[in-house]
Formats: sequence, structure tokens, C-alpha cells
Amino acid sequence: MTLKEKEFAQRAGQALELIRANRPLVHHITNMVVMNDTANVTLHMGALPVMAHAPQEVAEMAGLAGALVLNIGTLTSEWVESMLIAGRRSNEREIPIVLDPVGAGATKLRTESSLRLLSELQIAVLRGNAGEIGAVAGTGGEVRGVESIRGLDDPVATAMTLARQYKTVVAITGVRDILSDGERVFGVDNGHHWLSTNTGTGCMSTAIIGAFCAVEKDYLIAAATALACYGLAAEIAAKEAKGPASFKVALLDSLYNMTPARLAEGANIIDLT
Repeated sequence: MTLKEKEFAQRAGQALELIRANRPLVHHITNMVVMNDTANVTLHMGALPVMAHAPQEVAEMAGLAGALVLNIGTLTSEWVESMLIAGRRSNEREIPIVLDPVGAGATKLRTESSLRLLSELQIAVLRGNAGEIGAVAGTGGEVRGVESIRGLDDPVATAMTLARQYKTVVAITGVRDILSDGERVFGVDNGHHWLSTNTGTGCMSTAIIGAFCAVEKDYLIAAATALACYGLAAEIAAKEAKGPASFKVALLDSLYNMTPARLAEGANIIDLT
């Protein structure tokens, strides 16, 4: 580990300490399949979750939050409008928005809605699997339902190009997570293959990115440290799990019991710039 990578790991621990101390409110407009899980992981990290979707209240709620998480997993036209209303209010307040383009590439609605949100809002972090990010970028990848079944030929180039185009941080999650703000490129090597055995684990990682963005204003660092924290928790959980169900319980416990010192010691963030 280089000196710079050690600094990243230390910064990860400091960010977790800030979440636990400040307990930022994270406003989610997210999908119904994993709403309870994303609320719980936000809470286990030390932040406060709120799930508010009605267009009549989202601007008010966004005005109170430290971060906004938008997830299109169970998309409706009304929810897109709610996302835009909340997003505009967040942009006015310079509050970070994290977008999860769940299933982009699977249907025209999902792809076009993702592109609309990226075009009309200033997104802090775009987090998706290789198929979703490829669909948004128009550089390949394939999605069936909400699962990526074909990756990207050059994820680093895709992340950098898309980040520059939308002035955002792009996080492509996979065996090695690839992140870029258009200039810097990071890899995150924490994680475990059992994350693929439960529905919504990608959505949970997006929720955690929202919590970290609420306290760390370098959003590339925030996203990388969030994914390192989540991946490290998965590594710890896998040591005691016996299958997908016990792994999920152990994962939630591991997130809750994660300490800043343990995260700083175990975060595996690689500088690929």
C-alpha cells in the first residue's frame, strides 16, 4: 500500500467517525423492493434515513437533508417528477445527490429517466453495475431485468468519460470497483462474492455512499470510502455466514459494528490514476 493509499484508508475511518458523530439525515427516493434494507444500512452506518416520495413533500424534506439518494428500481412517472423536485431543491442547497440507475439498459423508460436525471440535475455520484453504467454511457454492457450480464471492455475509460460529460463521480461496482471524477481514478478491492446472493446489495451500497457524501465533500473519496466500508463489512460477514440468509444478517451486524479504526485498517482503496 502506497503512502497515498494509506491516507485514503485513514480518511475513510475519519469519515465514518463523522457520520457517527453528526448523524446526517439522508433522504431516499428509492425502490420498494429494498426500501427497508436501504433504510437499515443507512441507520447502521450512523446516519438517519427518511423515505419520502410524495411530490407534495419532497422539496421540504430535501431542504432538511444532508444528502439525497435517488434509486429508479421501481420506477413510475410520478416518482421521476418527485426526484426532479427533490433534486432541484438539493442543488439549490448544494446538497449531494447520489443516483442509482437500476436496470438502465433493460427498458427505454429506465434508460431515458436516468439520462434525464443526469441532464437536469447536478449529480454528485452515479453508482451502478457495469451493465447499467454502460447503458447510460452508450459504451456497451448488457442488463437483463436489473442484473448486469455483460460488462464493459474498458471500465476506466467509460468511468472517466462519463464523469467528465456530467461533471460527476462515476462508480462502477464489481469484483473491483472502479471510480473516477474525470481526472482521478480509484479502485476498491474490498468485497465478497456472496454480495451477489441477495437482492438489493447494490442499492444498499448506494445508500451508504449517500451517508458518506453527507460528511465528505470530496465525493470521489466519499464514494470510494463508502464502497470500501461496505466491502469490508461483507468480508467480515462471510467468515461467519453459512449461506445467503445468514450472510445478510451478518452483513447488517458487521456494518453496525464497524469502527473507524477497523475501517482505516481494512480499507483497500487503490490509486489507479
